Amino acid sequence: MTPEEQLEIIKRNTVEIITEEELMRKLERSYREKKPLCCKLGFDPSAPDLHLGHAVVLHKIKDFQDLGHEVTIILGDFTGRIGDPTGRSEMRRQLTEEEVMANSRTYQEQLFKILHPEKTRVVFNSAWFNEMTFDRVIELASKYTVARMLEREDFSRRYREGHAIGIHEFFYPLMQGFDSIVIEADVEFGATEQKFNILMGRHLQKEYGQEQQVALLCPILIGTCGRQKMSKSVGNYVGISESPDDIYGKIMSLPDEYMLDYFHLATQLEPREVEAISEGLAKGALHPRDAKMRLAWEIVNLYCGWEAANAAQNYFVRVFQQQTAPETMQRVFLSPDLKGETLKAWKVIALSGLAESNSEAKRLIKQGGVKINGERTQDLEAEVVLHPGLRLQVGKRKFAEIAFDRL
Repeated sequence: MTPEEQLEIIKRNTVEIITEEELMRKLERSYREKKPLCCKLGFDPSAPDLHLGHAVVLHKIKDFQDLGHEVTIILGDFTGRIGDPTGRSEMRRQLTEEEVMANSRTYQEQLFKILHPEKTRVVFNSAWFNEMTFDRVIELASKYTVARMLEREDFSRRYREGHAIGIHEFFYPLMQGFDSIVIEADVEFGATEQKFNILMGRHLQKEYGQEQQVALLCPILIGTCGRQKMSKSVGNYVGISESPDDIYGKIMSLPDEYMLDYFHLATQLEPREVEAISEGLAKGALHPRDAKMRLAWEIVNLYCGWEAANAAQNYFVRVFQQQTAPETMQRVFLSPDLKGETLKAWKVIALSGLAESNSEAKRLIKQGGVKINGERTQDLEAEVVLHPGLRLQVGKRKFAEIAFDRL
């Protein structure tokens, strides 16, 4: 495609390009010299799963792959041990090397649900930071001032409120920026919250005599709660490697007002298709429930395939709309010694693993979120006789059947 045609695709689902003029010059040179741009995306493997929020940026970088450019994914096995201070109100726990590497392995598996494996280079930044001598660390630190670092919103807020800021946290943006120098990045991608870190890459490239990278910032996806950005720690995330039923069910819990954002950012529908859905909703010709089912189907189809999407939709209709228990459900094996025993309902829910603790099981029962053999119970004194085939339900999506013998 011509540079103009490429730019039109690149600008879709993009919040800010710093600068668009520089990007256009890079695209023109790439087109003229038939030399692909070096596109950089960094991930700190701080948790084992990638979710739809991460996927917004991954789909944008895939656009560059489809346009013929080269993609380098930097897994921050070194920076991940520090932890990105972006948006933090306090110093975060430093991860061990074992934790980071375990998460890195799952990231590599999940990345290729979106990116082309044969067009993607994956590198670890420990490859250069492990070899960095202390005099080079001091040289890197000299390229930026404490005053400028404290202009960063999260550092500034913590400083004003008297919260600790570790010196090692100042190194995080410097190290992310140094990654760009090592691979000589032309473009770096990230969500809008990464603006400071990505601009650091531009600053350091200039300091080290390189052509500055373009910062391409993508929107942040709100989580299924409808209030905060998608995050595993908040529990409002949809993992791209979750089961089709879980993905579908989580999308169906999304507040209606965020559906169009998800159509734009979390599906591969053409803008004209999303516009038609928007018009249908506005005119009342399309029911919000039907639009959300289309959204859930599209997302499951994107990561699991159309057969899984159809099965997940059928499951949702049968279990949640028609209030029919699933034909098959998870079997929970308890000690044979418990067979025939009478226990409190909350204890059974906790033993089954459908609640993480006794206190959570009690809370769920009080809230009316527990059914035993199809009957809702809100009595904490209610007792249950344990027998094979006892059916448990917590909330709308968690089911289990009690068993005692694996043979």
